[in-house]
Amino acid sequence: MEKKAVYIFAKWQVKEGQLQSVLNLLPELIRKSENEEGNLFYKIHQSLGDSNILFLYEGYNDEESLNAHKSSAHFQDVVVGQIVPLLAKREVEITNKILSA
Repeated sequence: MEKKAVYIFAKWQVKEGQLQSVLNLLPELIRKSENEEGNLFYKIHQSLGDSNILFLYEGYNDEESLNAHKSSAHFQDVVVGQIVPLLAKREVEITNKILSA
């Protein structure tokens, strides 16, 4: 079976008053995620309409690389342990690219 790159689109709705706490945790998360062997990129964007909404766009070589990311110590500590409690809502979509320009 051919291994395909996977891409994550996540939307984080940060609880009121918690944005700076989340932003303070992101540099470590980005650095450690980008240094993972199967990581292609790890980008975080902020909504222009609501500064408490963050969008994550991540790329991994394959599902195995994504699973390694999700089970990594920094993901479990920073995302699950510290960031998720500061979120009002979290949505995550795992995708494959189907068309290129």
